[in-house]
Amino acid sequence: MIWSGRGMVAIGRHMRLLVQLAATLVILAFVPGNVVKAILFLVVWGVGFGRVTCAEVVLFVAACGFFTIMNALSLQQGIFAFSRPDFLGMPAYEIFMWGFYLLHTRRMVGGAAPQGREAVAWVLAILYAVAFGTIADQGVLLVVTAVLLIVALGFFHERLDFAYMGYMIFLGAAIEYTGVLSGEWYYPGDPVGGVPPWFITLWGGVGLFLRRLVLPIVMRFEARHDAARARV
Repeated sequence: MIWSGRGMVAIGRHMRLLVQLAATLVILAFVPGNVVKAILFLVVWGVGFGRVTCAEVVLFVAACGFFTIMNALSLQQGIFAFSRPDFLGMPAYEIFMWGFYLLHTRRMVGGAAPQGREAVAWVLAILYAVAFGTIADQGVLLVVTAVLLIVALGFFHERLDFAYMGYMIFLGAAIEYTGVLSGEWYYPGDPVGGVPPWFITLWGGVGLFLRRLVLPIVMRFEARHDAARARV
């Protein structure tokens, strides 16, 4: 009965997160107005996540800041463009999106944080970020980031590494094709289906580095917070 109860709780949590994702896709595709989208996103995400830890709030904000910079660099390189930008070539809602992607994935996949080889992960993550911020040619970008991802998988290939990578590729496909087909953004060169194949290395790499670099920090802060509360 204990296992059954926990299993039902987990199923309910995952169903709520899938509904959250579905609502996000509907808002992205059909709701007019960038500011309205942003407000509805935040409401839907807040309901879907429920209680969040202080560390998760920091994760959300830090992801928003980091990927806003990365998006601005990529937009300058011309590897994609938004149809109705508000500032820095981006719509108002885009500043919040990557915070949602990372927190949603953390909640959906879960699992323990890994240990070891953090220096290797940092080097590969920096090279990844440099590639997406500086390479304009779509074919070169695919090859370089695919090589980096293969090298990363040579070091990091636990079951949860693949789970994070795989789920973020699924999430990326849902977001990218919804955004492109609804006309929110587009990629040059008329790629098949409107989305270039390097989206796989982008989202997969982010998923892998989310587990290898971000989760250990988040979970250490959560453990310290829980220990401090227990002492009170």
